[in-house]
Amino acid sequence: MRLFFDARYIRTDFHDGISRYSAELAAAVHAAAPARAVEPTFLIHDPAQRALLPDGAQTLLMHGPTSWREPFAARHLNRFAPDVVFSPMQTLGSAGRRFRLILTLHDTIYYRHRTPPRDLPAPVRVGWRLFHLSYVPQRLTLDAADVVATVSETSRRQFAAVRLTKRPVVVIPNAPQRLAELLPGGQGDVRTDGPVRNIVYMGSFMPYKNVETLVRAMRLLPGRTLHLLSRISPARRAELEALAGEGSVVFHGGVTDAAYAAALADHAVLASTSLDEGYGLPLAEALALGVPAVVTDMEIFHEVAGDGAIYVDPRDERAVADAVSALDDVETRDAVIAAGTAHIARFTWQRSAGILLDTAAGLAARGPRRRGRRR
Repeated sequence: MRLFFDARYIRTDFHDGISRYSAELAAAVHAAAPARAVEPTFLIHDPAQRALLPDGAQTLLMHGPTSWREPFAARHLNRFAPDVVFSPMQTLGSAGRRFRLILTLHDTIYYRHRTPPRDLPAPVRVGWRLFHLSYVPQRLTLDAADVVATVSETSRRQFAAVRLTKRPVVVIPNAPQRLAELLPGGQGDVRTDGPVRNIVYMGSFMPYKNVETLVRAMRLLPGRTLHLLSRISPARRAELEALAGEGSVVFHGGVTDAAYAAALADHAVLASTSLDEGYGLPLAEALALGVPAVVTDMEIFHEVAGDGAIYVDPRDERAVADAVSALDDVETRDAVIAAGTAHIARFTWQRSAGILLDTAAGLAARGPRRRGRRR
């Protein structure tokens, strides 16, 4: 089976969520392919992306995903006769395709919060907002595939609730990166003995992330420090500093993955009082590292963390402070860490690659797609 994997979303500067998902899944697919009699080809738009793919990976250079050529991508790919094409996004042009197609929609959060990623060109950001004003464009896009992939059972249920697609939906789960490998002593460098000293937040500062509750909670947690790791605008930083009062809050302005791992490993708890989430990858990463979490009581966080977190009302700073303090108790902390480690172990890139390859094999067995037919 010839599987084309759309790796054009892998960033060459630093990973965002889609980039890391693409790179990790691509590596796992490449490793599993020989035993499955699969010949993978990775679509790229920048030669520098080859360095972020496994050694020996076969690549095909084509236009970028925001190019005007994207609506005609299928006609270009037809020339190379793939059996199945998988994209970690849903925007790959499908008109005139003669191959089986798996498109991915990670979540529906942009229907609830329509601010597009800031690194997109201005015309694309405008189109993004217009696209998400109604479910109709998304339905047309997804129904042009043979199968729709998503990253969580929560997303699959949300798709069904709004009848987002007529196509079968398969969950190809996200999985955490291996932060322990970035610590000098590996997993042995994770310090969870004694009271919680540091509260770590990794994520954006968009309004729905509700970082304000975490900042206000620090007034109730003397002797501890809230570390806001991500890049932040001067205006947003000033807003949060005004709320901090006597609480201890450190703005890091962006960190490396190694610094992120070190922060979590230092008597820390991962915290999020977000009002909405598409997935919650930092939560998964903390659990995989053996670090407890205090997070919003919402469906997706329960799916990601199971019993490996303490769940709170995201608007109640007292509840957040009490949850952090509860983790000072040795038995409570050890139980939460053990539950989280066991739960997150179910999510691996090897398992996700297997699901993708099983899905692709099922589609390939149906034969090439005939023009004008969707069967």
